[in-house]
Amino acid sequence: MRNLFPSYVRVPVIFFTIFGLIEYFVDSGDEPAFLKYPVIMLFLLLILLVLIAIEGIVGSIENVLFQSLDEAGKERYLASKTKTPQFKALNNIYDKLKGKQKPIEEEHEIILDHNYDGIKELDNNLPPWWVWSFYISIVFAAVYLVRFHVIGTADFAAEELEKEYAQAKIEIEEYKKTAKNLVDVNTVTLLTDAADLKAGQSIFNANCVACHMADGGGGIGPNLTDNYWILGGGIKNVFHTISEGGRSGKGMISWKNDLKPIEMAQVASYVLSLEGTTPANPKEPEGDIWKPEGVDNVEVPEEVIETEVIEVETSTPAENND
Repeated sequence: MRNLFPSYVRVPVIFFTIFGLIEYFVDSGDEPAFLKYPVIMLFLLLILLVLIAIEGIVGSIENVLFQSLDEAGKERYLASKTKTPQFKALNNIYDKLKGKQKPIEEEHEIILDHNYDGIKELDNNLPPWWVWSFYISIVFAAVYLVRFHVIGTADFAAEELEKEYAQAKIEIEEYKKTAKNLVDVNTVTLLTDAADLKAGQSIFNANCVACHMADGGGGIGPNLTDNYWILGGGIKNVFHTISEGGRSGKGMISWKNDLKPIEMAQVASYVLSLEGTTPANPKEPEGDIWKPEGVDNVEVPEEVIETEVIEVETSTPAENND
């Protein structure tokens, strides 16, 4: 086999094969691996030097062995070096695919009467591979026509892609329900488990007490124990505030680069658990009273209030006793 491929072909082929495998298996992002990791460049250089050295050593050994042969042996060796390899199995497969063809000396028997400026046409049989490919294409076209255009039991590529996208979206949402660390502002829910609240308290004590005090009463930051919220209450609003930060220029920083999603959910749940507690030195309320979505404030019309006042003022003692 070495006689088929000279060294100037073998060395580049092996080298670039190793190079391609390294680029495939080493994760380097958009940058080539040998540029991102200089050690890989040194490794490739070493591989190239080893391949060249192997070729040189093998060539030297062959030369030494050749010189040790007698004249007859040298002639047999040189004859084997120049001998053309015979690929009998491949030749047999090629002959079967090619089909029966008339030899050149018998082509006069299959020449047609067509003559195009001296160019004549032979009536050779089509190759079997071509004939069978043509038959298969006819069957495929018939099945495709019936399935997609007549019966309509199969979807076209665009429709199939849309269905796969929709199914993938459903599966992702289902997966997010169990994968806590993939929670975001749209999927976060209030955590009530004692372990989650304890973890949230640890995060709060490590990062939040400087502004909100250990009991949530507020300092630089607002009071977290009342029902007044500057950017909205509830788990989603609190999670969003922790993740993205507060008001520009005077609110707290964004914590999404320091805390994992599950950690932000835990500390947000702990913060909400402080509501209604009694801190040592509570700060004055800031923001607006927040109520969950769907719960509206009950507003009493002014005319009703006035009517009630008039009724109280004009009522008699007897009526009041009633």
